[in-house]
Amino acid sequence: MSGHNQFELLGQRRFAPFFLTQALGAFNDNAFRQALIVLVGFQIGLSDGAVSFYSNLAPALFILPFFLFSASAGQIAEKFEKTRLIRYVKLFEIAAMALAAYAFYAKSVPLLLTVLVMMGLHSTLFGPIKYAILPQVLHPAELVGGNGLVEMGTSMAVLIGMIGGGVAMTIWGAPAAAALVIAVAIVGYLCSRQIPPAPATAPELPFDWNIARATWRSLRFVAQNRTVFNSVLGISWFWFFGLVFTAQLPSYTKDYLGGSGSVETLALALFSIGTGIGSLLCEKLSGRTVEIGLVPLGSLGLTVLGIDLYFACHTPARVHELGALAFLAQPGHWRICIDLLLIGVFAGLYIVPLFALVQSRTPREQISRVISGNNILNAVFMVLASLFGLGLLKLGLSVPQLLLATAVLNALVAIYIFTLVPEFGMRFFCWMLGRALYRLRVDGIERIPDEGPALLVCNHVSYLDAMLIGGAVPRPARFVMYHKIFNTPCAAWMFKAAKAIPIASAKEDPELMQRAFDAVDAALAEGELVCIFPEGALTKDGEIAPFRGGVERILARRPVPVIPLALRGMWASMWSRRDSQLRRLRMPRRLRARVELIVGAPVDGTTATAAALETQVRTLRGEMA
Repeated sequence: MSGHNQFELLGQRRFAPFFLTQALGAFNDNAFRQALIVLVGFQIGLSDGAVSFYSNLAPALFILPFFLFSASAGQIAEKFEKTRLIRYVKLFEIAAMALAAYAFYAKSVPLLLTVLVMMGLHSTLFGPIKYAILPQVLHPAELVGGNGLVEMGTSMAVLIGMIGGGVAMTIWGAPAAAALVIAVAIVGYLCSRQIPPAPATAPELPFDWNIARATWRSLRFVAQNRTVFNSVLGISWFWFFGLVFTAQLPSYTKDYLGGSGSVETLALALFSIGTGIGSLLCEKLSGRTVEIGLVPLGSLGLTVLGIDLYFACHTPARVHELGALAFLAQPGHWRICIDLLLIGVFAGLYIVPLFALVQSRTPREQISRVISGNNILNAVFMVLASLFGLGLLKLGLSVPQLLLATAVLNALVAIYIFTLVPEFGMRFFCWMLGRALYRLRVDGIERIPDEGPALLVCNHVSYLDAMLIGGAVPRPARFVMYHKIFNTPCAAWMFKAAKAIPIASAKEDPELMQRAFDAVDAALAEGELVCIFPEGALTKDGEIAPFRGGVERILARRPVPVIPLALRGMWASMWSRRDSQLRRLRMPRRLRARVELIVGAPVDGTTATAAALETQVRTLRGEMA
């Protein structure tokens, strides 16, 4: 796990040309749209009514291709080699920007709106390729870092594109804006020429020309896996939340911060920079695994900071037309700036693990179609966000009240999603508690298969072993647990939510023991991970006790691969039996003790024995108790 930095990907051909291509595409989307806004709103001389009409029509036209062509785009991305598709999409972008250049020169609103639809189609076609190519070119341990870089690059490209397009049209006029978007499109195409081949994942897929039927099938692909489906709902909610917030920024900065356009740009810059920081932090905080425990953390941050933003400023400004520097000289501005920056940070922590989770939990040959279904739902939620904002404003809510209502609604939606999928909350609990109590180093986590059944076996040192392992392993694991611990008051709900399997000895309760083995076999049959502690109890002296025969009984019934694990350093840490003489009060030997989880090579379940697995775990643990 050590010795890797996500920024190393920017120097590798398998990632860098794709990163630049997608970032330049995001830049051009926003440069064109901002230039369009400046031209239509300030330079053509349309009436206020016409400007308002086109302002409301433009977002609908951009989103329309997502509804009509997302399903087809997903099929195309599965059926054909992705690098060639990217080049075709970039050639289409050059053609669209050439038409935009003429539309800028002619000041033709119908042509500009046609280009807007074309750019919506460009994004529709590129989206499934963009997120499906990452699992093909990145190793599993690089998936979070790669997604973080992509989200960072996108957020910064959006910001720079908006500024660049607006400045070019405002200061130098249509020729400069036209030259900018055409030049960026050409550079994007040249970058795409350097992307290595990415073979088709489903070349035999029959193409469905029926748009309605293909759309329905894409949504069914999303719904096949409950965790993926709820992750897609989480991504769609992110777009809802983000659209409501960003749509209100012009009014909020003007009427409540008293700022000019430069203050709005400052607010967008803080949000975009924060999103980039949060996206990059994901790899560091997750330990290079797909750590969905960051999702509840991100959601919590969005709610808390959204509420704080309301209390920071919710009354109309007394002064107006402040520039960015004048705004920064006002009392209380730092609180607002910090809120906007941290909203972006927590947005990055929220969205990156969700995209990585969708990519890691979806079969490779279905990712593009799942992403196309995701894009359809995103578009639906964006429309709902617009209606939500307009509706609450019509009811008389102020802009700060609308932002407050959105922040509170975010908490309710998060609770609902995390109730549907307890894995999110459990991972958050394990991630937070593990990092609060220990400094954990994980080695060899890539040896745990991304899919399919496997039996994890580990030495048992402390009462928090399962929590540490559950927080480190990127997939959900079912833990076999002594029934008296499973039924501990105030903690039983957590063990049930984690789908732990209670077990008793044959002398205590032979019926419960049989049910436990049946549950283990059923979980393995469903392709899940199951973790057992073959010693049967916590170590009393720090040494590994002989492994019992239960592991052989499981493998005799279903010989799945066995992954040996070893915990190192836990005996000298909190919650082991080393300090059991204290009985009621267990004090840590050191604050946040350094512990390690070592993952060994998979062992064939047909030949594995308890004694051989015990030897493997002893070897992995080495001399460090």
